[in-house]
This record gives sequence, structure tokens and C-alpha cells, in this order.
Amino acid sequence: QPDSSEEAPPATQNFIIPKKEIHTVPDMGKWKRSQAYADYIGFILTLNEGVKGKKLTFEYKVSEAIEKLVALLNTLDRWIDETPPVDQPSRFGNKAYRTWYAKLDEEAENLVATVVPTHLAAAVPEVAVYLKESVGNSTRIDYGTGHEAAFAAFLCCLCKIGVLRVDDQIAIVFKVFNRYLEVMRKLQKTYRMEPAGSQGVWGLDDFQFLPFIWGSSQLIDHPYLEPRHFVDEKAVNENHKDYMFLECILFITEMKTGPFAEHSNQLWNISAVPSWSKVNQGLIRMYKAECLEKFPVIQHFKFGSLLPIHPVTSG
Repeated sequence: QPDSSEEAPPATQNFIIPKKEIHTVPDMGKWKRSQAYADYIGFILTLNEGVKGKKLTFEYKVSEAIEKLVALLNTLDRWIDETPPVDQPSRFGNKAYRTWYAKLDEEAENLVATVVPTHLAAAVPEVAVYLKESVGNSTRIDYGTGHEAAFAAFLCCLCKIGVLRVDDQIAIVFKVFNRYLEVMRKLQKTYRMEPAGSQGVWGLDDFQFLPFIWGSSQLIDHPYLEPRHFVDEKAVNENHKDYMFLECILFITEMKTGPFAEHSNQLWNISAVPSWSKVNQGLIRMYKAECLEKFPVIQHFKFGSLLPIHPVTSG
């Protein structure tokens, strides 16, 4: 497609295979000062602004790149159907997940190449690493916010090389990220994945964080839905198709038994916050503190030419 070359970055860009750089707790300072951190959090906040006050059913532009990303996720979904869980003594961590993961590991670069135009083919190996990191850990058969962050990093890299554009913002969250969530929930359910580094009842959610941030932004200035309504079954059932936040709540109530206040204490506390904008601001602060500033999460993050470890360069 000739039109996609108009914003092609200079051919001199040297793509590299991303690698871990945060090896010890003192390295965390390097991460917080890095270009990668600034770009990552900037990306999250730009999307947060982009979806403010909008329903999932809102009419937005869907570019060819977005369609191709959804097709990529549909492929991952189909592979789950083709890889049923195996009979095994332990209830959690079904080993069939490793078979599913091996397929992604093998095919990741080919999948990413379907989304990236040929003149940017050199970027594929770098970008594909983030896709592979975004679906859980095949040794531990677990999934957590670090994996979710890798998917956001994958999308951020696609923006940096010009595959995704500014006017794709809403579709990135509503179409691509939302489809990613559906596939991750199916993985978590099918293979009974363990929550990675979960804080149990003290964490926000066993598996995700970003849909609560973006989902609360969607609800800012809603004419009648207030934070107190998300613990109300009727409100959730009637509105979850429009709002990512409520979709998350629905999934929790499907997966957990017992009183909401007990299995999801943090969310229960959040339901007492008076406005969605306060919820949104609080969740952004909590995301930085509980995910982005936690060594057990960030030690797995990989840095390359698109999300570099070097300190922020001004300009």
C-alpha cells in the first residue's frame, strides 16, 4: 500500500531485539528515568484522554492496520479452539497452554509481518518480541499486569513506526485492546492460568489493570452511572456492552464466588469514590505505584530501539 510510506521513519533506524535491563531493585531508577517509561506512560494517558466519555459502541474510524491487528488476535483465538486443555491431576495451569504458546512463539514474526508494511519489515523482529511477551508465561502458566503491559508496549511500538496513527486512538482501545482482553480471558479460563504476582484480595484484579483505567475514563460525566453502580448487578448487566470497566466487573463475578466486598476488596472500596474522574485519577496513580514501580513486574520488561532504556532526551 503506497500511501503508508508517507510517514516512514528514516531507513537509518537500527532495530534491535529487545532485552531485559532491570536486573536489580536499584535499576528501577534507570527505568523511571528512561525514554521507554516516558513513552509508555504517555501512550497510556493519550489513549485515556481519547476514550473519555465514549461508549464501546461509539462510531469511530477503523483503519486497515486495525483490521489486521484484530485478524491477528482472531488467529490466536482460533488456536485456543484447536488446542483443548489436557487431562491432568492439577486443576490449575493446564499444560496444553504450552502447546498453544509454542505455536505463537514460532509464528509471532509472521503474524506481525501481516500488520507491518514491507518497507518496515526490519522492525518486525523487534516488535514481535512484545507480542510474545503479552500472553502470559509458558513456564509458570501464569498471566499478570506485566504481560498486559507488554501488549500496550506492542501497540506503542506500532505507533512509533507509523503503522498506527493518531486517528486510530479510539480503535486501538475499543477494537484492538478489547479483542485482546477477550482472548486473554479465554486463555485464563481455558487453561486455568495462575495470576502472576497477584496480591490476592488486595490487588485490583487478578489479571488486568488497563481496562479499569480506560474503562473509568469512558464513564467520566456519564448522565446517570456512578461508581457506586458497578457493584449493582442490574446496572452491570444492562451496560457492560458499552463500557470496558463493567465488562471487567462482569468477568470477575463470573469467575469468583462469594460477596464482592470479600473477593474484590479494592474495587469495592473504589465504588465509594464519588466521581469517575476521581476514580480515573486514582487508578492512574495506583497503576504507577502497583505495577510500573514494582520490581517483580518491571524486571521482565524488555527494551529496544523503539522503547529505549536511555534517559529521556528532551525535545
